[in-house]
Amino acid sequence: EKIVRQVSNGERLLIGGTARAGSQLALYPIDALRTLAQTRAGAKGLKELGVKSLISGAGVTSSFAYFIGALQFATYGALSQTRLGPLGASAAGAMASSVVSIPQEVLKQRLVSGIYPNFYSAVKSIWTTNGFRGFYTGFLPTISRNVPFVILTFTTFAAIESHILKMRTQQQSTNAHENGKTTNYHLSAIESMQVGIVSALLASLLTQPFDVVKTRMMTQAASNAIPYRNIRDCCLTMLRTEGLSSFYKGLPQRSAYSSGLWALQFGLNARLTNVLLHNHPTTAILPC
Repeated sequence: EKIVRQVSNGERLLIGGTARAGSQLALYPIDALRTLAQTRAGAKGLKELGVKSLISGAGVTSSFAYFIGALQFATYGALSQTRLGPLGASAAGAMASSVVSIPQEVLKQRLVSGIYPNFYSAVKSIWTTNGFRGFYTGFLPTISRNVPFVILTFTTFAAIESHILKMRTQQQSTNAHENGKTTNYHLSAIESMQVGIVSALLASLLTQPFDVVKTRMMTQAASNAIPYRNIRDCCLTMLRTEGLSSFYKGLPQRSAYSSGLWALQFGLNARLTNVLLHNHPTTAILPC
């Protein structure tokens, strides 16, 4: 029986990065709508900013997504079969990718909300005003969102995938006498997309309040309201002036974006992995 090799860490970086960058670029306008829905009262909306705001910074900030996806999928793939398991591996992937994802979010959300006219002005202004630390504005709420979101998405995906493959193995065992062979089953790209949608929708619902607080902290300059002093002040002010429902602003837009993003990521990841293993069944193209 032919034994198919596993992808290397280098290949995981390549596949994960490509899947993430392509997916984010395709769904960028939906994510922009989520940002505009979550900004504070007094900030400009789509009517004032124009349709062009939905693609402001799309190309440049989506290039950051390559490294986000590469770190997430490579870290998860390398650690998920160790003692850390899917839970620890997904947490490690979220922490590793946050090094890139937080600056990307700061730049993306400020470009979309009209705080800066272009990428160069955004980088220059943030660096001049706040230095390196400015690119990590909203670090705590972003980490508080990213880590549980990625954990929920990857572990839910792994649990559903395991269940599907277990059922297939049982069916295969029942019919094994017909051919005497065993097959190494994997989810197809379409199945991976379907499971990715379910996983991301669950994660989006449970982490939405953190996402809103993150957006508020990153886009304060878009509104003429008195700035929040810190995360606690942001939460208390939102609760007092806008009510509990304010923590779920932009949920439809974020759900559409996240489910689409992770469906495409998991689907493309599965498809690219299958293509790579088919074309290079014995030798890794990136052996590291």
